[in-house]
Amino acid sequence: MRLPSFDDVAAARGRIAPHIVRTPMLRHRLLDERSGGVVLIKPEPLQRTGSFKLRGATNAVRQLSEAERRAGVVTHSSGNHGQATACAAAALGVRATVFMPADAPRIKAESTRAWGADIRHYDRAADDRETMTRDYAARTGAVLVPPFDHAHVIAGQGTLALELIDDARESGLTLDALLVCTGGGGLIAGCALAVEGASPGTKLYAVEPAGWDDTARSLVSGTRLANAPGGSTLCDSLLSKMPGRITFEVNRPRLAGGLTVTDEEVLAAIAFAFSHLKVVVEPGGAVALAALLAGRFDARGLVVGAVISGGNVDPAVFGRALAA
Repeated sequence: MRLPSFDDVAAARGRIAPHIVRTPMLRHRLLDERSGGVVLIKPEPLQRTGSFKLRGATNAVRQLSEAERRAGVVTHSSGNHGQATACAAAALGVRATVFMPADAPRIKAESTRAWGADIRHYDRAADDRETMTRDYAARTGAVLVPPFDHAHVIAGQGTLALELIDDARESGLTLDALLVCTGGGGLIAGCALAVEGASPGTKLYAVEPAGWDDTARSLVSGTRLANAPGGSTLCDSLLSKMPGRITFEVNRPRLAGGLTVTDEEVLAAIAFAFSHLKVVVEPGGAVALAALLAGRFDARGLVVGAVISGGNVDPAVFGRALAA
């Protein structure tokens, strides 16, 4: 198990820069007033494919050998990583197969298919998606590009934090803390490596939906813990069963802690982002913003970054948030 490093994140930034959007840093007076600090938003819904996942997928696919590209790639995803892998593969003429839960939001399935991927549905509750994709890779020779537990994927995701650190400094600011939406831990692992090398004084906090706080609990226990079955599926992009092996090894010594938010707080954050930031956000992408708006993190007197990680929201869910 090779752990990625800050150098891998820095190399990924140069590798993927021509193929992604360098998303801006956003600020809003109301966020500063409500939090008591200076809040810097990183809006990845503005990314191609609508989420940060394109960063890691592009970094991984761009490092495949010619023989591996001919064999194609396979992954499992609730939607955002599937879209990203399909997009990154299509840019190189590589065949992509995505195992996706049958209850994934329609917008994510349609977008993944639009990039030319072959979608294989599975039952989120009954099937083991990791076994299914490993078996497919062994049977067909396709290269497995996991959604989070992969050194190249983690390094690609960390480029987000490098950009935010640079933009903050250009504004004369230094991040005291960074709040990151967390499922399997790939995004925050990449951010942790980026912060370690570029802004070592910044503290990182994982933000998870209530009932899916495996990273927070695992940090406290020092070992990987799984989520109990059941619970809300509103934040569909963050419903990993437990932290990844690689991601937890990266995160365990580097994260300052974990925060959780409720469905109601997530829906309120989606509405706030639409009304004030003019950004469409999906539930899983809204949890870091929700933590600030709900006072789950004490930002008073601090410069705090918050990642909005994706915007591929089901229209019915979006309507529910705006009507709340």
